[in-house]
Amino acid sequence: MLGWRLLVSAVLIPAFVGLCYLDARLGPSAPVLLCLTLLIAVRSAWELVGLFHARSFRPSFVETALLSSLVVASAWLPHVEALRWLDRAGIDSGLVFGLCILWILASNAIRYRAPGQQMETLGAELLIVSYAGLLLCLTAHLFWVEPRLVTLKTHPGYYVLGSLIFAAKCGDIGAYTFGRLFGRRKMAPLLSPGKTWAGFLGAVIVAGLASYAWLQFGPRLFNAGWRPLSVTLCVSYGVLVAIAGVVGDLCESLIKRDLGKKDAARLLPGFGGLVDLTDSVVYAGPIAYLLWLTLPLVDWRWVE
Repeated sequence: MLGWRLLVSAVLIPAFVGLCYLDARLGPSAPVLLCLTLLIAVRSAWELVGLFHARSFRPSFVETALLSSLVVASAWLPHVEALRWLDRAGIDSGLVFGLCILWILASNAIRYRAPGQQMETLGAELLIVSYAGLLLCLTAHLFWVEPRLVTLKTHPGYYVLGSLIFAAKCGDIGAYTFGRLFGRRKMAPLLSPGKTWAGFLGAVIVAGLASYAWLQFGPRLFNAGWRPLSVTLCVSYGVLVAIAGVVGDLCESLIKRDLGKKDAARLLPGFGGLVDLTDSVVYAGPIAYLLWLTLPLVDWRWVE
């Protein structure tokens, strides 16, 4: 199973790098990234709706997929020329998400027929749009975390976004490897029997090292003038992303365990569904965004 995971990763990572290269050639509006995140949002909504079709939950796929897509697309409002008038009018991701909540509340009020079902459906739809829409939207904001450099030819969006993906997925590999080799003590046996403290330690160590490698040596792949700063901050960034990724994995296990499901869906052998594949990245995305906003991880002054 470990070999299969590494093989799939060896295919997916170059494919993602190829999309990043293509997108970088198309300008700072990132149209390829927009299409990719919309596909992830729709597929994630579909998988989560499938998970929630248990007991008295009856969420609508069409509604949650559409609203999740709108929330994700709102991250592009200030960066797409045809949509900038909306941004100038004060419409941002927070307002779009708030309007989606209002829609869900009104929709469930209209669909109400009898006690005992609608509140469960309402809660499920709010969670799906929050997970597949808002968390992914905040993750996409990483692409424009340094607005001063948006107009430059060597826009740092994929370097910043790559720091999250590289640290989170390397943390996943470290958790799986250490857990298989050294796992004895269960981390959360009632919630996720496969998670061990050795796996958690592996995630932290591997993600910390991966983050150090990416943040220290990655800038020269994008712009020779960018300078990484503190090694301690670079490693700490990976450690915090790894911790958030493990928590995200446990939160997804909470949903599946409570609903009596093993996987969100079957997308790739050994990985489960797309929600299973991206849970650590999506959950850690807002944390990474906050860290990039507050920590001096890279010195951009040399390109101004």
